Amino acid sequence: MRIAVLAGGYSPERNVSLSSGALISAALIRRGHSVAYADVYLGIPGVDDVDALFTKVAPNVPRIEQAEPDLDALKESNGGREELIGENILELCKAADVVFIALHGGMGENGQLQATLDNFAIKYTGSSYIGCLLSMDKDISKKIMIGEGIPVPTGITLKVGEPIPENTKLPAVVKPCSAGSSVGVSIVYTAKELEKAIADAFYVEDSILIEKKVDGREFSVGVLGGRSLPAIEIIPRSGFYDYKNKYQSGMTEEICPADLSEDEAKAAGELALNTAKALRLDGYCRVDMILDKDTGKFVCLEANALPGMTPTSLLPQEAAAAGIEYDELCDMIVKMAK
Repeated sequence: MRIAVLAGGYSPERNVSLSSGALISAALIRRGHSVAYADVYLGIPGVDDVDALFTKVAPNVPRIEQAEPDLDALKESNGGREELIGENILELCKAADVVFIALHGGMGENGQLQATLDNFAIKYTGSSYIGCLLSMDKDISKKIMIGEGIPVPTGITLKVGEPIPENTKLPAVVKPCSAGSSVGVSIVYTAKELEKAIADAFYVEDSILIEKKVDGREFSVGVLGGRSLPAIEIIPRSGFYDYKNKYQSGMTEEICPADLSEDEAKAAGELALNTAKALRLDGYCRVDMILDKDTGKFVCLEANALPGMTPTSLLPQEAAAAGIEYDELCDMIVKMAK
């Protein structure tokens, strides 16, 4: 099969995506496929024959830096390009049997790319544009989850220019509405910290969430082909599960399968499946949650339509615990494409 693996893009998560995409490409080549690996934003300039891009040679895997990339510098280096889909990318997708979307955040995860591919009847991996849209916008997804009876942290949505509510309870978590990889996320304990955290989140986008901090153990549960995978517990060695702790080796302890009772493991799996169904996520996704120490119940934090896909990312670790090795996982995701 000829598979176009799309990575990078114009997103704070592009470096993570480039690493995911390169590793996915290598796995699919080992499974016998021909792969073309491409950065959606940079495109493939100067290529006359996109068919020649499908090879059995795995790309180099880039290193993920401690901080998210400078997108302004990226745009400048790309000639100030405003278009999010680069030269020859659509032509490459049309030439492929399947497009593996290895993007994280931005237009790759908010439904824009999926809708574009739909318009050309191009098969791709992961959820449809509507599932991506609903899960990426945390304001919309929270409202849907509340309507479906899925427990979520209490909180408010704040837009640029609106005053900070005087009754904001601390400690709180401040996050952009549609960013991933914990970009722009802060945990605050004082009014001064809250003010700075709001400014930091607004630097990322114009709509943010301020949520009550839920104390407890943090978990993630993947959903693959309509079934939940074993839960993984996330224990940062310091601070919280931010960008640095997610992607730098040794910063976080990850335990899979998580040390949960049979009833707790069942509840975590059911929460993940119910959340995926409510947000119309299919194929594969990941649901993040906290086991509230006060209530003993799981609280859903968010769902990820395109979770990280390096072998050490959370979902591949969960799949491995279920007996699905990385190469097989990538192949399964391809076979679920539609």
